[in-house]
Amino acid sequence: MIHLNKPAAIEVIRLKSKHPNPNALFRLGVESSGCCGLSYTMAFDETLNPDDLVYESEGIQVAINPEQLKYVNGLTLDYSEDLMGGGFRFHNPNASQNCSCGNSFSLRE
Repeated sequence: MIHLNKPAAIEVIRLKSKHPNPNALFRLGVESSGCCGLSYTMAFDETLNPDDLVYESEGIQVAINPEQLKYVNGLTLDYSEDLMGGGFRFHNPNASQNCSCGNSFSLRE
């Protein structure tokens, strides 16, 4: 399951309002990169693949490839703005280590 807190949902809605297709899905994923080995990806996608899993949180539908769910199951997506800059924050219970920017992680063994 993937969770968005209220500020993250508001920011996703704001970003989606700028997307040319109002029906685009919010897609969360993982790729091999970053200083810890895995990085989060987020995008708006116009295609729902037949095997995709779709979760709803705070009124946002979040699509994810089922093979990537093991990396982010239980993740909470947060958004905050502060004096050092704002952005999305990932709170992943599966991560054993996070890089200082918070966008890269490694898994518990």
